[in-house]
Amino acid sequence: MRLGVMFDRGLPPERLVPFAKELDDSSADDLWVVEDLGWAGGLTSAATALAVTSRLRVGIGITPAPLRNPALLAMELGNLARMHPGRLAAGIGHGVRDWMRRAGAAPASPLALLEETITSVRALLRGETVTLEGREVRLDGVSLVHPPATVPPLLAGVKGPRSLALSGRVADGTILPEGVGPAQLTAMRETIGAGDGHEVVMFTFLGVGDGYTVDRGLIEEQAAFLGVAPEDVVMATGTAEEAAERIKWLAAAGADTVVVRPLDLADPLRHVRALLAAL
Repeated sequence: MRLGVMFDRGLPPERLVPFAKELDDSSADDLWVVEDLGWAGGLTSAATALAVTSRLRVGIGITPAPLRNPALLAMELGNLARMHPGRLAAGIGHGVRDWMRRAGAAPASPLALLEETITSVRALLRGETVTLEGREVRLDGVSLVHPPATVPPLLAGVKGPRSLALSGRVADGTILPEGVGPAQLTAMRETIGAGDGHEVVMFTFLGVGDGYTVDRGLIEEQAAFLGVAPEDVVMATGTAEEAAERIKWLAAAGADTVVVRPLDLADPLRHVRALLAAL
């Protein structure tokens, strides 16, 4: 199992550099950055994190396909992959429907757009010339002048059954949202239907400390997002040892990579250090 840490969208961007440097000196495997509408750009955050670290894999979780033209996305990812070979993982998703509508980018078919984006970006990164007249993506003889020697994995950030099946068919991995528990994870892996080479990345909230409590509103919001009861929302909370057991529980259920999202934005790495010591 790989262990990753999320640089939360609520953190000011200027804290990314010291955050990434400290994490690079830890035993964590990944640093994941976020791209949500109105917060910070995922590609610029990834570029910054890669530039100030030497060991960590940096994941983008998750760039919305409606906001990213596939040709431009391939150019940006290819650039990062050439400069930092083997250290990039690129998550691509539908984007929150309401956010995409407000940005004037809501597609007619989110499923078609995601599939056409992933397949065309992968082909471009492999050095192919792409012509595609799809339902949502149209490319005419596009290619990269400097494709990367090491093509970064493209992961679909999805949760619905049809999207999970799409991910298993066209992506190198799947990113699952915070709160998913082992029973859901097992079912989701079955829906994905891909083999061992398909990386399943699980995001989970982290809060370490005796008597640590999570805001009830957050639990209920995440439960509504996932379509589960609040008591079924799984988080890595409690003592460091209890949080570590939750991480191991998710790994045993099928998560190849678990990415923790510290809830304490004042000192998020304090929780990460405690978790790593317990693991």
